[in-house]
Amino acid sequence: MNERPCFYRDVETCVEETLRKLGRRIALGSPLGLGKANHLINEFIRRAREDSSIDLNIFTALTLSRPRWENELERRFMAPLSERLFGRYPELDYVDPIMKGDLPENIRVTEFYFQSGSFLDSPLAQQNHMSSNYTHVVRDLLDAGINVLVQLVAKGEESPTRYSLSCNPDLTLDLVPRLREAERRGAKIALLAQVNPNLPFMYGDASVAPDYFDAIVDDPKYTFPLFGPPNRTVDTVEYLIALYVSALIRDGGTIQIGIGALEDAVTYILKLRHEQNDLYREILTRADVFQRSGEIVERWGGIGPFEQGLYASSEMLVDGFLELYRSGILKRRVYQHAGLQKLLNEGVIGEDVKPATLDALVNSRVISALLTARDFSFLQEIGVLRSDLRYEADAVTLEDDSVIPANLNDNDARDAIARRCLGQRLKGGHFAHACFFLGPQKFYDSLRKMSRSEREQICMTGISYVNELFGEEELKRLQRKAARFVNTGLIATLNGAVASDGLEDGRVLSGVGGQYNFVAMAHALEDGRSILMIRSTKEEYGKVHSNMRWNYGHTTIPRHLKDIVVTEYGIADLRGRTDEEVIGALIEIADSDFQEELVKEAIRAGKLSRNYRITDRARNNRRKHLQKMLAPYRKQGLFQPFPFGTDLTEEEITLRKALLALKNQRQKFHLPGLTVLRKTAAIPEAASPYLERMELRRPKSLKEKLMQRAVVYALASVNAI
Repeated sequence: MNERPCFYRDVETCVEETLRKLGRRIALGSPLGLGKANHLINEFIRRAREDSSIDLNIFTALTLSRPRWENELERRFMAPLSERLFGRYPELDYVDPIMKGDLPENIRVTEFYFQSGSFLDSPLAQQNHMSSNYTHVVRDLLDAGINVLVQLVAKGEESPTRYSLSCNPDLTLDLVPRLREAERRGAKIALLAQVNPNLPFMYGDASVAPDYFDAIVDDPKYTFPLFGPPNRTVDTVEYLIALYVSALIRDGGTIQIGIGALEDAVTYILKLRHEQNDLYREILTRADVFQRSGEIVERWGGIGPFEQGLYASSEMLVDGFLELYRSGILKRRVYQHAGLQKLLNEGVIGEDVKPATLDALVNSRVISALLTARDFSFLQEIGVLRSDLRYEADAVTLEDDSVIPANLNDNDARDAIARRCLGQRLKGGHFAHACFFLGPQKFYDSLRKMSRSEREQICMTGISYVNELFGEEELKRLQRKAARFVNTGLIATLNGAVASDGLEDGRVLSGVGGQYNFVAMAHALEDGRSILMIRSTKEEYGKVHSNMRWNYGHTTIPRHLKDIVVTEYGIADLRGRTDEEVIGALIEIADSDFQEELVKEAIRAGKLSRNYRITDRARNNRRKHLQKMLAPYRKQGLFQPFPFGTDLTEEEITLRKALLALKNQRQKFHLPGLTVLRKTAAIPEAASPYLERMELRRPKSLKEKLMQRAVVYALASVNAI
């Protein structure tokens, strides 16, 4: 048996020897998102292009690629931004062929989760999408005969050398043992790693020995910047949704949140609740949160500062979690022992080690009064006993070689151990369990700058641990007390079903991912709740549509798993309610422009009484009132478009807003007003920095002159000039 791993300085040799070992059928698995070993994947693609006898099937998800553009104006805006943010990122060689539909016949790419909307108009990608629950992906990969796994890893600096799965232990930790078992039965497999020094070294289950892999490619020429999508703008709707969500999070509980603008908004409002609680309560009052949703807030949530703090159990370690950690909110640590966790939950012990800690552990039978070697080791591992002590012949031996009987039934021995042997605080706690991460560049910088002791409090682990209760169920239930699983949906039907990943024509926007897992888990936990955030309306092709529908041709979360739905207009508590009650609750948080029609449809179907009337407080669900409510706080510097900063320049922020407005106006066939026309009659000096950024300050052709006018018009339409 060959010793592993083999080390390579180039991907060509590594791939060549892998093909020699496995043959011409390659079923290659690659982590979702950030953890893709791009150079290795591209080399497999190159070889398959040159040799049609190679059958290459790539299984992955969340392919990251540079932004695309549809016209010359978009190109002028996006190209410099893309070059600045992603210029040295090696694009995956299958992306453009999939977009164009000309991938070679011997190469297939199967994904179970898309970067949102990225492949919406790619028939090839849509045809090869694999709809699978996150916790079932390992099973599906094994059924597909996966024989190669390629992963980007971080390399430790300490001796002996260890490697970290870093951003993506999610499926790897669950998949590798199954592949090794198949190997023992005679299967040929190859587990390949590519080192990237830019990856933060993460601990927990993500830290592995070199022989975890068959081959490791390690050379500076393969170092590339991590893909860091910039933060999205947070608007009024998202802040109001987050305001309602924030009042559903219980102090001392558990949180899971997804990625995007709504995640940033939730993080921001939670910080406001913790750091400026009086102001937070004032805003809740002005927004009528108590009047609309006071009962559910009182029963399931809270509005005070986070004295006990929160613990994160989330498939994704989001940028916002570090904000919550730095703010002193994400501070409830959990431990990998059910008995210890139960004592912490009940408040019998705290994290400060005291003589009573020993007594509680004995009384609860976590340890025996006559300490065994195993008890002693456990107590040192969790920090109750100091690490410089030794266990010898049923006694505790101190650094000065004095001996204390390891018998807590003996008062003298117990007192001596309490005086001379205790540590100060419990060790090994985690304020977060997560499975993968992706975020802006400052997020990666923050992780790299964290001390080892801080990073060790983030346990990067497998999806089977975070996304389900099976396996170590008692411990998981104890850790995930008062869990609030906060995710985003697209459409809610009035029967309580939610569509989050696709459209009713069958096209997939993203994927199911782990949303179903968390919704189902919320129902399985005694004090857990699923919170689905849905914007009440969306604008498409210049027309506003309701995201509350009587019916919709696609469902991600079925009606029988209905729980809490939040829009910018309030909270609908749907769990355990009748169909009529569910319909009424959702109409109450719909935009008022669509409420009457929703009522009519429900009455026509016989699901709503003809006597039903929308309550007075819900009849004024209009966005302009929300903007008016936040206006005075925005003057104070609150609720800004980028609450945690952005990689965009000030000019790019304004241009982005202006160009989006221009696109919407074109879709609406909207005619400009007189004020806007006056501003565009001549090129104002205030437009100069924006035109400079778009390379339109001095147009050289009629086409450029027209584009210049279009940009000035767009700027004027959003009052930027």
